[in-house]
Amino acid sequence: MKKFIALFLVLLTAMLCVCGCSMGNESIRFGAAGLGGVYHQTATSIKQLAEKDGELNIDLKTTAGSAANVRLLSQGYLDAAIAQSDIISDAYNGENSFKTPYKDYSAVAALYTEVCHIVVRADSDINSIDDLLGKTVSIGEEESGSELNAKQILSAYGLNQKMIKEVNLDYAESAKELVSGDIDAAFWTLGTNATVIDELAKQCDIRLIGIDKATSSKLKSAYSYIDCTVKANTYSGQTKAVDTVGVKSVLIVSNKLSNDKVKSLTKLIFDNANELQLTVSADLDIVEKDAVIGVNIPFHSGAAEYYSEKGVEVKTAE
Repeated sequence: MKKFIALFLVLLTAMLCVCGCSMGNESIRFGAAGLGGVYHQTATSIKQLAEKDGELNIDLKTTAGSAANVRLLSQGYLDAAIAQSDIISDAYNGENSFKTPYKDYSAVAALYTEVCHIVVRADSDINSIDDLLGKTVSIGEEESGSELNAKQILSAYGLNQKMIKEVNLDYAESAKELVSGDIDAAFWTLGTNATVIDELAKQCDIRLIGIDKATSSKLKSAYSYIDCTVKANTYSGQTKAVDTVGVKSVLIVSNKLSNDKVKSLTKLIFDNANELQLTVSADLDIVEKDAVIGVNIPFHSGAAEYYSEKGVEVKTAE
């Protein structure tokens, strides 16, 4: 009997050790946006790094995008997500399209710059955003950052729903309907070298439509945009640089997520920045001093602890 009890205790101890290898029993529910986008690509890579590291369990959730991620995070359906810097700031402060502030999340790191792509077929008669008058335009999924940016850009050009036919399509649907000619243009807010646009360019010749300086200045004054340029030859057939606007993509987490988990997540990303870049098409900017720039909401205390150890001080909600 004593041998049996001793054996049982040994097995129980072994099981507890195995269970204790990852930090806590609960997975981090990670809002990854839609398939084909850079968010999903980045989230998948972070999940794979976590699996290799063994400290964190990450459960990816497909969502509509930035606005949905902020809402789902604030409502307790997600623990972490990636979202655009303009949207997280507007939501936090209850500004622009957000009538009620969302305060239950905080920042971990800015990851890369997201660029507003306005894509048409190369054989289209559309040469400027003004030419979208009377056209059918995909503005992205509902509650996506692309949708919000598309509406702001169109409004800056004096175009509204009565003047164009707006449709809400995800990445894959937008690409498919551009190829078929069922839509005339698509708005995508994505990191450059986006897979969905690369694949689209293999199926039909495309062009990118730029934003003129006067309108970009207007957009920067009203919202949290920055100037961006899609370099020539970023996409097949795109032989000229295209000026546009963009925002930062930011990793955000629920305030309810423990300091230990958030610090571990932050460390995981910076320790594996080079490996992460190999698996993500966007040009990442994962350096501690740069990852806090352009983030206009407080940082999570767990992330702040990591940054402090690296000599970078950030503002927290506490």
